[in-house]
Amino acid sequence: MPKISKKSKKKTVIKKINTKSLVKKAKVKEKNIKGQIKISKTYIPKDTEKYMCDKHLSFFKAKLIDWKKELVKANNEALYHGSMDDNSVSADIVDQASSYTDKTVEMKAINRQIKLISKIDKALLRVKNKTYGFCAETAEPIGLKRLMARPVAELCIAAQEKHEKEEKVYADD
Repeated sequence: MPKISKKSKKKTVIKKINTKSLVKKAKVKEKNIKGQIKISKTYIPKDTEKYMCDKHLSFFKAKLIDWKKELVKANNEALYHGSMDDNSVSADIVDQASSYTDKTVEMKAINRQIKLISKIDKALLRVKNKTYGFCAETAEPIGLKRLMARPVAELCIAAQEKHEKEEKVYADD
């Protein structure tokens, strides 16, 4: 009996090693596939290429990441400089009001940028899922020109126009 149990243990150990090595090989292959997509800094997606091919996805991913880095840096600088320029203790009431208005405008801009960063994160998630570039409502291609102008676009032009018309109708009520 003991010999059988030793053999069965050896078999399970061998199976585990083989499984692990297969998983490692699959990961290496996956990294090689992802690593092969290299685009130059001057690359611009073309209509002649297959829509949302790996090159397009890599281009827009890089564009979105760079845009996000710029926004985060600008927000950090604005918050830092905003905290340094505290003139609200001025004796003049007009200066205090002006300072308060400036800070309010600056904070609104920062809030808009924070919302934009959230949209960029959602777009990066769509790039990862390979659904980027397709309309969220119709599943039609959004179009390269529209994505170049607005990389966080989720809707094609027709769906966006419909959405804006509905928004306007409900705003009037």
